[in-house]
Amino acid sequence: MDKYKDKEQLKKELTPEQYEVTQNNATERPGTGKYNDFYEEGIYVDVVSGEPLFSSKDKYDADCGWPSFTKPIEKRTIKEKRDRTFGMERTEVRSKEADSHLGHVFTDGPKAEGGLRYCINSAAMRFIPKSELEEKGYAVYLAEFE
Repeated sequence: MDKYKDKEQLKKELTPEQYEVTQNNATERPGTGKYNDFYEEGIYVDVVSGEPLFSSKDKYDADCGWPSFTKPIEKRTIKEKRDRTFGMERTEVRSKEADSHLGHVFTDGPKAEGGLRYCINSAAMRFIPKSELEEKGYAVYLAEFE
């Protein structure tokens, strides 16, 4: 069985909030995520699979209560899905490899950077500082910060 699909193993490895967000499409309360007001240089990866998701270079303060990014680090690492829950029409963002729920993308982002706002749950991500990219196997992303 795919290691990302073994729910019992994930329950042991993730916090209850990480599990609820990534596996059951939950949303952390606004303003509570550890990366909401966090601006160190590095990349954000899927807490389940480690797949690269976003760069700190594309993070901005959207004043919405969740970490916001103008674009994914690579378009191929995420997938988008129509979300019609709670009587709303939204676009859900999921990681490609692990199929983790990350958050949603909206069209009210900075126009100069393409107009998108990827509104992402902190609980769905793990931060890799620029200084640790090479040792953690993400050396290819060092060029982001040159």
